[in-house]
Amino acid sequence: MKLFEILVTNDDGLNARGVKEAAALMRTYGNVTVVAPSEPQSGKSAAISLENTLRLNLVESLSASEELGSLRIYGFTGTPVDCVKMGVNLFIGEGRMPDLLVSGINHGSNASVASVYSGTLGAAAEGAIYAIPSIGLSLCSHNPDPDFTGVIHYSRIIMDKLLETGISRGIYLNVNFPNLPLEEIKGIKLAHQGHGRWIREFDKRTDPRGREYYWIIGRFLNLDDAQDADHNLIDNGYVSIVPHRVDNTDYQEIERLRDIWSF
Repeated sequence: MKLFEILVTNDDGLNARGVKEAAALMRTYGNVTVVAPSEPQSGKSAAISLENTLRLNLVESLSASEELGSLRIYGFTGTPVDCVKMGVNLFIGEGRMPDLLVSGINHGSNASVASVYSGTLGAAAEGAIYAIPSIGLSLCSHNPDPDFTGVIHYSRIIMDKLLETGISRGIYLNVNFPNLPLEEIKGIKLAHQGHGRWIREFDKRTDPRGREYYWIIGRFLNLDDAQDADHNLIDNGYVSIVPHRVDNTDYQEIERLRDIWSF
C-alpha cells in the first residue's frame, strides 16, 4: 500500500481533540505532518500574519511502525493559512509536496454561511491554491470532548474515495458531520452551500466597572429550504459534502453584465 504524505492543520489550536483525532486517522494512510496554531484561531478565514513575528515549535516526533505512518507535530503562532504555508515550506525544503491536506476535525459546524468565516476552510482553500487535494472536516458540536466515532467511520469512507479518485484542481471539500451516534447517521450526501445569515449578532453587556461592551452571539436565519442544502442535510442526520472552489468568479454573471453594461 502506498504511504501518502499528509499535511494536517486546524483552527481550534494544537491542543484541540479534533486535530489529534485527524492525525491519528491519517497515520493509517501514511506519514503525517501536523502544523497547527499554537492557540485557537477560529473565524480567521483566509487571514495571514503580515506584521507579527511567527514561531515554529516541534512538539512531537514519532517514527513509522508496521501499521502507522510517521508523525511530526509542530505548533505555529500564526493563523490556519499561515500554518498551511509553513507546512508547504517544510515539504518544499525536503524536495517534495504533500499528497493531501486535511484541515480539522473542527469543533463546530462550517455549513452554510459559516464556511465564509471558517479558518478550517481557509486552510483547505490555501491547500487548493498549492494544487494539493484538500478537505475540511467539521463536527457540528462545540463540545471539547465529543463522540468522534461517527466522524472517524465516515471520514474513512470519504478519504478512501478521495485518495482513489482525486478531486479537480482548485477544488476543496467542505465536509460536515451531524453530532449523532454512529448508528443514527443516515449516510453521506453531496450538497450545495446553504443560504442563510446570522442575525442579532451582538449582545450588549456591562463589565464590573459599568462600561459597555459587546459579545458576538448571533442566531442563524435559514433562508434555504432545499433538501440538498448542507445545513438541512446535517439537521436530517446526513454527512454533507460541498465542493468549494478557489476561483470565486460567477461566469454566468459575467455574461449577464456583459449584455446590460456598456463601458
